[in-house]
Amino acid sequence: MVNYTIDHLKELESEAIFVIREIAAQFENPAILFSGGKDSIVLTHLAKKAFYPAKIPFPLIHIDTGHNFPETINFRDNLVNEIGAELIIGHVQESIDKGTVTEETGAEASRNFLQIATLLETLEINKIDGAMGGARRDEEKARAKERFFSHRDEFGQWDPKNQRPELWNLFNGRKKYGEHFRVFPISNWTEIDVWEYIKLEKIELPSLYFSHKRECIVRNDVILANSNFITVKDSDLVKELFVRFRTCGDMPITGALESDANNIDDIIKEVATTRTTERGGRADDKRAETAMEDRKKQGYF
Repeated sequence: MVNYTIDHLKELESEAIFVIREIAAQFENPAILFSGGKDSIVLTHLAKKAFYPAKIPFPLIHIDTGHNFPETINFRDNLVNEIGAELIIGHVQESIDKGTVTEETGAEASRNFLQIATLLETLEINKIDGAMGGARRDEEKARAKERFFSHRDEFGQWDPKNQRPELWNLFNGRKKYGEHFRVFPISNWTEIDVWEYIKLEKIELPSLYFSHKRECIVRNDVILANSNFITVKDSDLVKELFVRFRTCGDMPITGALESDANNIDDIIKEVATTRTTERGGRADDKRAETAMEDRKKQGYF
């Protein structure tokens, strides 16, 4: 197991808080993109520390696909009430009703791609010019191309070849009218860094991250939580399993892993020894080799 020191975690914390304060200084209407997953929860915790004893001076934005885990929504609402933060919710269902996007059909249907339009609409309506996210470079190869300050054009699109240099922790947030930035303060963290920090800071998480018994669908070697949002196919195997989730996305696309890790120490041991990537069970990433990068170019998180 990797031997982590408090100094290492405090250096990461200091770097992230510095970036968060830079966002507050450079942008007029920043916000945190809050998914209810562990990374956005850690990011929110860091924002609390950055401005303590004052409240977080910008809103949390959650894009609700309508296919979220109930545990995630409950945790989101409880956290917002606890810290007194403003919450802005963009609903994918409203985008579908307006005809902005068309819902996918079939057993493999997902609303994950649809949330791009809802996100861009929500950022535009609320005039958000600096949207912070909890993405990390170790998550996926497309994430590894991202800088701390990631420029988006007037259409909300990302060009991986048009990244601005970031030397000596100098960040260039200058933009034209209609453009905005996505900013990733925990870019340099790894999955195990996040878990060690959660342990150090005693940060609460949704129960999804810990082993629990659940009715699941096993499809193409991916374990999905059974729900009304998933059409069961004849080839699917439905059974109860002890599982936990490493990411917190939509129910129809977020794969679980069989696990008996029901506390943070056991999860850290599991993460340290696994040879499967954190997003290895995400069905949306399996649609194409460049699935994540394609979505990001269109305006994804």
